[in-house]
Amino acid sequence: MAVHLLFDTHVHLDMLPWGGSVRDAVREARKAGIEGLVVPGVRGQGWEDLLRLADAFTEVWAAPGLHPAAADEWDEESRARLETLVRHDRVVAVGEIGLDALIDLPAHVQERAFRGQLRVAASADLPVLIHCRRRIGRVLEILREEGAGSRGGIFHAFSGSLESAREAVSLGFAIGFGATLTYPEARRAPLVLEGIDPEWIVLETDAPDLPPHPHRGEENRPEWLPLVAAQVAQLRGWSQEETARVTTQNARRILKLTSDRHGRV
Repeated sequence: MAVHLLFDTHVHLDMLPWGGSVRDAVREARKAGIEGLVVPGVRGQGWEDLLRLADAFTEVWAAPGLHPAAADEWDEESRARLETLVRHDRVVAVGEIGLDALIDLPAHVQERAFRGQLRVAASADLPVLIHCRRRIGRVLEILREEGAGSRGGIFHAFSGSLESAREAVSLGFAIGFGATLTYPEARRAPLVLEGIDPEWIVLETDAPDLPPHPHRGEENRPEWLPLVAAQVAQLRGWSQEETARVTTQNARRILKLTSDRHGRV
C-alpha cells in the first residue's frame, strides 16, 4: 500500500531566518513526510533565487510574483522578466499576488500589479497564489473580470467567511489551510474547512511566518506542516493517511503537476 506524503503549497524557503541552510530545511521537511514545497515570490529581486532553489531540489517548485507590498515595483521591465521566468519548467504558479488593505500602498497601485500578473499567468496557462487581507470582495471581483477561474489557483492563508470561500471555490480556487487552523481560539478557519468540498482543501505553512500551535512565538519551520495536517484530520474526521492523500492530490491537480510539462514529479 502506497504511503501518501504531504505537500506544502506556500513556504518561503528563501527567507528562513535560522542558522541552518535551505538544504537542511528541505531535508527536515522530507524527514517529516513532505514531498513538495512551493516557494512564492515577494519582491522581484528574489525571483531568480526561487528558480535556483527549484532547480537544486526535486521537492521544490517556484511561484515568482510580486506581493501586494511590492506592487509599486510592477512596470514593463518586471512584466517582461516575469513573462520569461514563468516559462521555466519548475515554475508552477504566479504568486503571491493580490490585495492587502493593511499595507501602505494605494489600492490602484496594488490592483494594477494584481491585474498585470494575472494576465502574465493567463498567457502562460498557470494558476495563481492569492494573498488577500480584508479585500476579499474586490479580489473575487477582479478574478472574475480577468477570467482567472479558467486556471484557478490557491487562496493562501484564507481568512474570509465560509460564503467567500465557497465563492472562491466556485471560481476554481482551493483554500490554503495553515497555522491559524491549529490555534485553540480559531473559529472561522474550522468552519471554512468543514464547509467546503474536500477537493478544494490544501495545506501550507507560510514558514517562517505564522507558526502553528504549540509553537507560537517561534519562527515557523517547514517540518511543522504535519501539525496542520493533524488538525485537518481531526476536524474532517479523516485519518492521517487520508488527509495526506486528499490534500496532496488536490495540490498536484491545482498546480498541474501531473502534466508532462513538469517532468520531475
